[in-house]
Amino acid sequence: MSELRTSLVQCDLRWEDPQANHAHLEQLLGELDSRDTDLIVLPEMFATGFTMNSREMAQPMAESTSIAWLQAQAKTRQCVMTGSVAIEEQGAFFNRLIWATPDGEITYYDKRHLFRMAGEHERYGMGVERNIVKLKGFKLLLSICYDLRFPVWMRQQPAEGEHFEYDALLCVANWPAPRRHPWRTLLQARAVENLSYVIGVNRVGEDAKGLAYSGDSLLVDFKGEPLIDHPAHTPFIETGTLDKTALDAFREKFPAWQDADRFELLPGVGQ
Repeated sequence: MSELRTSLVQCDLRWEDPQANHAHLEQLLGELDSRDTDLIVLPEMFATGFTMNSREMAQPMAESTSIAWLQAQAKTRQCVMTGSVAIEEQGAFFNRLIWATPDGEITYYDKRHLFRMAGEHERYGMGVERNIVKLKGFKLLLSICYDLRFPVWMRQQPAEGEHFEYDALLCVANWPAPRRHPWRTLLQARAVENLSYVIGVNRVGEDAKGLAYSGDSLLVDFKGEPLIDHPAHTPFIETGTLDKTALDAFREKFPAWQDADRFELLPGVGQ
């Protein structure tokens, strides 16, 4: 299996209304399923918008209606569903990216870099571990929004004897329109420096705080070239294909990885 069909879902979100967002997204997705795609990517906090109202809006991990909805959609559509949800677990709150498979299994990544300009670091707990998932022969590094500004956290860290840790970087976001240029630039930069595909999914519309979102969701190849790119503020669902054979060929033809700096992330730094 050398291809991964990935569907980017760029849409508006209903503020702090999980049930309405579930229904809205289900309608938007229509009959999209495994005949068309292997992976459906939703924006950050797809059930609520980027809420800092964690105590009222975070869903218990074991009883999350949004996780249950993702699992049901994954089973019905027979493809992986992913997006982040405000989650409560053991009295702590997390901006948690859920990866739901058609067989009902879930794994997750907790956002590491919390957006202090919105007070996210005061209302959610910091993630401490990276998570790389596997799908159809691809390895994908999971990340959320503000993480994108921190290249060390996203840098390839291959094990001894290996050349690459992952093949694609996945980043879901609620990234406001005034900073759309950094969003687009950083998605392409992460692709170039890591010799990997990058999947970036952002929302559109305006939230209850009056913040506008331009979308600019991109599928970027390993050369930094956009494969999916739509005009700003335009809702869309589009499926692109990641090609592992082409990726491997380019990595062999342009082996910049051989000159990469070895490093180690120290535990506890930044906590």
